[in-house]
Amino acid sequence: MITVKEIARLCGVSPSTVSNCLNGKTNMSEETRQKVLNTIKENGYQPNYFAQSMRKQNSRIIGIITEDLGQFGTGAMVKSIMAYCDDQGYRTILMNLRLYDRWADTWYEDEQKQKSVLEPAVREALSIRVDGLIYVAGHCRIIRSLPETLPIPAVIAYGISKNGRYPSVIIDDEYGGYDMTRYIISKGHTRIGLIGGVAENLHTISRLKGYQRALFEGKLPYNPSWVRYGDWQRESGYREAEYLVKKGVTAIFCMNDNMAAGVYDYLYEKNLIIGKDISVAGYDDQEIAAYMYPGLTTNRIRLNEIGRKSAEMLMKALGGTQEENVCASIFRVPCKMVERNSVFMRAP
Repeated sequence: MITVKEIARLCGVSPSTVSNCLNGKTNMSEETRQKVLNTIKENGYQPNYFAQSMRKQNSRIIGIITEDLGQFGTGAMVKSIMAYCDDQGYRTILMNLRLYDRWADTWYEDEQKQKSVLEPAVREALSIRVDGLIYVAGHCRIIRSLPETLPIPAVIAYGISKNGRYPSVIIDDEYGGYDMTRYIISKGHTRIGLIGGVAENLHTISRLKGYQRALFEGKLPYNPSWVRYGDWQRESGYREAEYLVKKGVTAIFCMNDNMAAGVYDYLYEKNLIIGKDISVAGYDDQEIAAYMYPGLTTNRIRLNEIGRKSAEMLMKALGGTQEENVCASIFRVPCKMVERNSVFMRAP
């Protein structure tokens, strides 16, 4: 690996001049700056971040710890985090805990399992002197396993810190549920069924609150018999659609697109035309939503923005520009409604 001293020798300048050029300083002629930059490019020079961290007490490396890269949305958030850090001159190191891959859904309340893989990852991150950490959760819930005594700043993406020491960035699920229900009401529907995910899940709880608030503001009664719970999977959407159709609802709001696909399956079997006989809406805007027929009206989760905001908050903490109450903050990123053809205007 070529060094700063070798670059300096090739250019006929001092090592400090090369260092100044790498750090963006302009106390040299443009001709010298271009010569150094061209030599760096031609020789494939890469900074030795570990050596720099020993000298400067910072590495300009950010650690990203994911619960599982295979989870919906994790990849998009990580990509956005990496892009933002790169724009700020930081490298990233990614550690994937593979919690879902290891233990499916049996680890949520098992702190011992979580800590058995998280603690070594944190130790590794600290050993290479990362400047900060971003913990990316697989789904929104209270995060209890992140150490309370980290010597570096940290941010939680897609989850909420138990102790409030670390700022959190999550979806504004309550507003998402409210906005979609309000939209369905604006189409003339008054009998709106809801298929939630797992009942105790924070996404489900928040979206249900939004649904209830929209009904209240629209002066429509809340009917508990029109609220059903699935498990986020397509089959549960099919099962609960049968119940709701028999209850006489004219629209079904599903808390994710997978369950909405199950509702489509049931309605097709019963020869009910979506967007004409009954309306269906989803949540997430997964790729499947655009290819369903008719196209599914849904809420797009702005995963890129969650990742970007998490990285931005960490950078502010590293720069000492965060507000004093940032550690108690939960930042909610609103969804974006994607209107397609699955919700129709119902005649009075």
